[in-house]
Amino acid sequence: MAIPVIYNLRSVRARWNSAVVAVLGIAGTVGVFVAMLSLANGFKATLVSSGSPGNALVMRAGAGAEMNGALPLEQVKVLEDAPGVARGSNGPLITPEVVVIAPFPMRSTGTDANVQIRGVSSKALEVRSQIKIVEGRLFRPGLTELVVGHNASRTYSGLTVGNTVSFGGGKWNIVGIFDAGGSAFDSEVWCDSHVLNQIYHRPENVFNSVTVHLTSPGALRQFKDSASSDPRLTVDVSSEIEYYDKQSQGLTTLIKILGSIVAVVMGIGAVFGALNTMYSAVAERSREIATMRALGFGGPSVVVSFVIEALLISLLGGALGCLAVFPLNGLTTGAMNLQTFSHVAFAFRVTPVLMVMGIIFALIMGVVGGIFPALRAARRPVAEALRSL
Repeated sequence: MAIPVIYNLRSVRARWNSAVVAVLGIAGTVGVFVAMLSLANGFKATLVSSGSPGNALVMRAGAGAEMNGALPLEQVKVLEDAPGVARGSNGPLITPEVVVIAPFPMRSTGTDANVQIRGVSSKALEVRSQIKIVEGRLFRPGLTELVVGHNASRTYSGLTVGNTVSFGGGKWNIVGIFDAGGSAFDSEVWCDSHVLNQIYHRPENVFNSVTVHLTSPGALRQFKDSASSDPRLTVDVSSEIEYYDKQSQGLTTLIKILGSIVAVVMGIGAVFGALNTMYSAVAERSREIATMRALGFGGPSVVVSFVIEALLISLLGGALGCLAVFPLNGLTTGAMNLQTFSHVAFAFRVTPVLMVMGIIFALIMGVVGGIFPALRAARRPVAEALRSL
């Protein structure tokens, strides 16, 4: 015979003071757990959204990251004629690019942070059609002009239209702001690739990477096979999405590991809080338990009853923790990309999946915190408890 769940609800309400302690402990643990996962989720989503399914990224074979690449103009010309490359009114939709890092002061702290400067061609906005100029205009080729990502303009001092900034030994005029839809490009500053090479005294016709707009996402295999088999080329080809997904793995893995460690440590404390609450409930309700046993409720029913009570407490804690973290959704923060050592702005992403994971984590803590007191209650001799009545 099962003990009615209404009994457990009344029990939690009657012992609300000790239940609140357990609820808050579980809520804090779940809040930290979900917050850390949403941080990792937001960083990964920001980088992955930088890639387009219709674009391929070409780097020197074995480079691993754009900053390590070196592709001469001769190889870029070969890529322009490869099958699968889309063409616009001005020819093949290919943009050879140069990537460097420059320090800029952050608005919030005044301290310098690394910003990724990307030298691109005049076809960059055709290749990445999702990126739009929202203020000012695009830089003019051959001039020391910059366009700044939307997040970079808000994050760093001086990166506004009309200002002049200095880096790499040159003075640059900011002529526009672009919106990349919250992707990693929003944290970058763009200029003409040839000018950037000149300012940094780098070889004029050597680039870090080449981004190619394909005729369709399905043309990637054809383009990749052609580039890999051409003896004039020594390159690695991947989809943009695949490249940025790999770029995100280092920091997201680190955040998840640290978040899991913190959550486990806090979870141990929360479990002990639940244990204390449930053991106190067993001690206070020994007469009730004995009476129920005498009325015919078996040991398994008592165990289930106490586990249900622990799950109710943990469910409340989990829901409270998720609700406390939900306002972080969309809040912008920043971190260093461990692959490029540049600062990337991104937003917390508290998704329904993460909230469900938080609730499951809370229920696991509830089971661990409730099972041992439940077993103790079920094993207590009925006659001994009834004598105390």
